[in-house]
Amino acid sequence: MGKLDDKVVVVTGASRGIGAEIARVFAAEGGKIVCAARTLREGDHPLEGSLDTTVAQIREAGGEATPSTVNISLPEDCERLMQEARDAYGPVDVLVNNAALTYFIPIKDYPLRRWMRSWAVNFHAPFTLSQLALEDMIPRGTGSIVNISSGAAIGPGRGPYPDAPANSGGTCYGAEKAALERFTQGLAQEVYQYGISVTCVSPSQVVPTPGTVFHNLVSGMDDPRGEPAELMAQSSLLLASEPLDKVTGRVTYSQQILKEFGWIEDAKGTGVDPARPGSGYSLV
Repeated sequence: MGKLDDKVVVVTGASRGIGAEIARVFAAEGGKIVCAARTLREGDHPLEGSLDTTVAQIREAGGEATPSTVNISLPEDCERLMQEARDAYGPVDVLVNNAALTYFIPIKDYPLRRWMRSWAVNFHAPFTLSQLALEDMIPRGTGSIVNISSGAAIGPGRGPYPDAPANSGGTCYGAEKAALERFTQGLAQEVYQYGISVTCVSPSQVVPTPGTVFHNLVSGMDDPRGEPAELMAQSSLLLASEPLDKVTGRVTYSQQILKEFGWIEDAKGTGVDPARPGSGYSLV
């Protein structure tokens, strides 16, 4: 028996990195996975990873998966994704909002077009997809939405800033993730009456992925400072499968929640230091 037997699961950003690992782990637990991303085939994107690869890996392992090539910055593509999930497997039981689009550009230099597109992927799409998923979940009185956040949601605290980096460029991404965490708890409160869980999890340490390597957040896929994507996949599984009252409204870190529930014995990383000044719902 798997933790997600016969559950219909939509995972965005499933072509590579954390999203692909979530899709594989959820499929191994019996979920019927709709893998969503823009990259269908290897070579369609400069970074390694594709929907074809993720789906093939799941099927080779005996799981069930189907690809959906969509651009979730477009509301019409979000609608198409959810309809393709229903057509393939039935009403959606679990939604994992993992896809992210990141540009590390200082605010003074940020092109408006990129700003709007980043917010469309990182924040507006989780709203649109959650709303569409709730159309399936509310009538049945069950469901789970898991949002993927980042330690970037914690701000730098008040000034002065004598040692501030000249061009960190993370303000936009951090603001999006802080908004996603507040959205998580607000939505969790709103849909609790319907038996639906809404949660949010960030990596305790940076996860080496093609994306984080590209942005120089880690030195490589084998960076010893990093956290395996498996831990984010397992923590997402925990939040998607544990009883409502144990998890809903939780905004947490991967190793923290896994250790709390006894899924791992020890945690090498805890996320952003709670003593660090700043603001953000990751501290809740």
